[in-house]
Amino acid sequence: MHEVSVMSSIIESVLEELKKYNVEKVEEVHLTIGEMTFLGEDQLSFAFEILSKGTLLEGSQLIIGHEDAEVKCRSCQYQGAPDRLDDEIYHSSMPTLNCPKCGRGVELTKGKSCLVRSVKVVEADVPVQG
Repeated sequence: MHEVSVMSSIIESVLEELKKYNVEKVEEVHLTIGEMTFLGEDQLSFAFEILSKGTLLEGSQLIIGHEDAEVKCRSCQYQGAPDRLDDEIYHSSMPTLNCPKCGRGVELTKGKSCLVRSVKVVEADVPVQG
């Protein structure tokens, strides 16, 4: 379950960034995960809940967006969605890494992301110095 180590790194990075600001609490963390990361949304959410305890992130909502896979063919210059295998052994539709037009190998151009898009925070009241 690599979701725990991925989420641990995400939380660590977010907390490090929050040190630069006067934050009272975090309300939301917006995360984008690519289709080809094979990260499970439920596992990420569970890891976030457990690993955020005792931090500024505790009690905040993890909002996960998705990035579909896209490919580019070096042979025929096709760029777009990959073909998909629909086989019961995969439990879902799996993108292939062959060009839908010419059948040759492709470069994966989207769908590899795992990044924090934004963090919604409540700023702490800063006393006015006079």
